[in-house]
Amino acid sequence: MSDAHYKEPGWFTRNVFNRIVAGATRIGISVWGSRVLRVKGRKSGEIRTVPVNLLTIDGTRYLVAPRGETQWVRNLRAAAGNGELALGKKIEPFHATEVADADKEEILRAYLKRWKAEVGVFFDGVSATSPKEEVERIAPLHPVFVLD
Repeated sequence: MSDAHYKEPGWFTRNVFNRIVAGATRIGISVWGSRVLRVKGRKSGEIRTVPVNLLTIDGTRYLVAPRGETQWVRNLRAAAGNGELALGKKIEPFHATEVADADKEEILRAYLKRWKAEVGVFFDGVSATSPKEEVERIAPLHPVFVLD
């Protein structure tokens, strides 16, 4: 995995949108499947939080990093896949395993179908209906984790 691909959130996303979604999620309101990811910081050891979209396909749950090699991705890798998902006062520990690039197509298509309006700009013009080759091209740029 290269850590060269990362799309930093803009001011509005970082200071307004993420705070609204995280705030709603913290009080127990899931916005389109949102959760607050809690994972130990790889350098500080402190718990870091960030709103994420939890994707469920046929009962299997996934975390997808639309912005690429984000801090939460790096922290989750360093924490050996261990983290927590919070919705209101409910905190659920989980273990995640990173999905191989070759196995991401269906997951990325489902993610784009569900959240294209919110995150589509980070997928280089690829949509849920793009040809297989296009989805395979962007797969290495978007880490995906399956929750055990």
